[in-house]
Amino acid sequence: MNHFASTCLTPLARPLGRVLPRSLRRLALTVALGFAASAAIAANAPSPAAPQAAAAASPQAVGPTLAARSWLLVDVTTGQALAWYEPDTKVEPASLTKLMTAYVVFGAVRDKRLQLDARPPVSPLAYKAIGSRMFVDPAKPATVEELINGMIVQSGNDASIILAEAVSGSEDTFAQAMNREAQRMGMTNTSFRNSTGLPDLQHYSTARDMAILGSRLIQDFPESYATYYSKKDYTYNNIKQPNRNRLLFIDPSVDGMKTGHTEAAGYCLVASSRREQPGAGFSRRLLAVVLGTGSESSRAIETQKLLNYGFQNFDAVKVFGKGQAAGEYDVWKGKSAQVKAGFDQDVLVTVPKGQSDKLKAEIERIKPLVAPLQSGQRIGTLRVKLDDRVVLERPVLALDPVEEAGFFGRLWDSIRMWFSSK
Repeated sequence: MNHFASTCLTPLARPLGRVLPRSLRRLALTVALGFAASAAIAANAPSPAAPQAAAAASPQAVGPTLAARSWLLVDVTTGQALAWYEPDTKVEPASLTKLMTAYVVFGAVRDKRLQLDARPPVSPLAYKAIGSRMFVDPAKPATVEELINGMIVQSGNDASIILAEAVSGSEDTFAQAMNREAQRMGMTNTSFRNSTGLPDLQHYSTARDMAILGSRLIQDFPESYATYYSKKDYTYNNIKQPNRNRLLFIDPSVDGMKTGHTEAAGYCLVASSRREQPGAGFSRRLLAVVLGTGSESSRAIETQKLLNYGFQNFDAVKVFGKGQAAGEYDVWKGKSAQVKAGFDQDVLVTVPKGQSDKLKAEIERIKPLVAPLQSGQRIGTLRVKLDDRVVLERPVLALDPVEEAGFFGRLWDSIRMWFSSK
C-alpha cells in the first residue's frame, strides 16, 4: 500500500482546556481529548433516533419498575436510552403499527406522490375493516388530510388501508414499503404485514424498534408531527372521537404519539414529552414506549411514571456547540497548515443529575490529515464517557475547507511525512 495514500489511525491525548476557547476551559476541566479514527460511527451520524447500546437486552429493569410487559425510555435530544426492561422482546405492536404507516404516507406527501386534497377511493377491504374506524363513506371519499387525521387521532383502520392503497396500490405492497423503511432505520426485530396492526403471526416489533420509529418520525417530519399528533379529538362524518392517548389531556408537555390495543398485545403507548430544562437554555424531548399493560388507564399511568422518571433524574449537558471549534489539527499537503475541527449541531449528552462533572471526552482523529479537505468532512470521532463508559459518540468534522498546496508544498510534505513515519 502506498504510505502517503493510506490513512493511519493513531491516538494522541491532549487536555481539552488547551483546545477550547478560554471562556469554556473552566467548564471542561475534566474533559480530555485524544486522537485516532473509528469506523464505529455511521457516515451520516449523529443519529439520535436509535437508542444507544446502553439499553442492552436484560432481564433486569433499569430505572423504575412498571406494570408492563416491556418498555424503553429514550432521550430523543441525545439518542440515549435512560430506562428499559426487555426492550428487544418481540411483541404484537397493535395500532402502534400506524406510526410506520404515517411515516411512509408523510414521505409520499413530501415527495408529491400523494396530494393532501386528493380523495382516494374506498375499497371493499377498507370499508369492511374491523376494529377502530373513522367511518369513511364510499359514496363520499375523504381527503388524504382527513384520512391522516382519522388514522392518527381516531386510529381508523379504514383510513390506514385507504392511505396504504393510495400510496402503493395494495396494502400488501404498502407493507413491503413499511419493511424497507424499518430495515433502513435499523429496526432489526420488526416485521410488518399490514398497515393497521391487526393481528398476524408475522406482524411484530419491539420496544426498542418502536423507539427508533417514533424518534425518526419526530425528527424527519417535524411539521407533520406537530400538526397531527397533539390533537385531542377529531370529527369526521359528524362523528367526534377523542384521541385515546390520555396523557394529552393531563400533561401539557406531552404532544403525541400513538396508542395500541389488541387482546394479545395488551394496552400499549408510545408517548413523547418536551420540557424546558431549567437554566440550560434548551428543551429536552423524551420518548417512552410502554407495551403490554393491563388497561387503558394503566398504560397512561405507567407511561407518565416513566416520563417523569427521565425528567426528574437526568439532565442534558452541552459538550460542544454547533460550529464551535473543538481544536485545530495539523494538515499535510494543504495551503493551510491546520484545520479547525467541530460539529454540525450541538453535542448534548444526558447524565444522571449531579454527575456532569464526571464527564470526560476524547476525540480520535484520522492521522495523517491530508489535503484536500472539504468543509463538513469527517476527520475523527468524539466519544463522551461517564465513569469510563461511553455514553455518546459523534463524528468530528472539518469546519473549513483546506485546499491542496502547490507542487513544491506537496513534495516537501511528502518528504516530511516519509521521515516522520520512520
